[in-house]
Amino acid sequence: MASTSTYLYFAGKTEKAFAFYKSVFRSEFIGEITRFSAMPAMEGQPPMAKAEQDQVMHMALPILGGHKLVGTDVLEERLGIKLILGNNVQILLEPDTRADADRLCKELAESGEVDMPLQEMPWGDYYGSCIDQFGVQWVFNCSAKK
Repeated sequence: MASTSTYLYFAGKTEKAFAFYKSVFRSEFIGEITRFSAMPAMEGQPPMAKAEQDQVMHMALPILGGHKLVGTDVLEERLGIKLILGNNVQILLEPDTRADADRLCKELAESGEVDMPLQEMPWGDYYGSCIDQFGVQWVFNCSAKK
């Protein structure tokens, strides 16, 4: 069955971030956490340092409505990927109730910040946003009236 997921990149904080998301969404990881130590040595590359080997290569967590978060730690010097936190990605959550929206926003904003409090919008939905402690931007839109 086809699906869509959101891939999140972190600088050594994937496991901590996903443990946090697991507690907020009250979900369980899909499969085991795969670490870079599972990657075979690449020809011509120096051996991977222990700190690199312990970083997360892949992990996944279902959140709402069949959507998954997938994450990895960026090994910038080894893989040539530069991590830049920015405002180009937001994860939109559309919970079934306003109470769920309130809880999710409150918990995700813990040690982060609410940048737009949840409120009634002109189109009739309950809407707001926050940035979590890992710099990920979350947007909430709930069409339930209560």
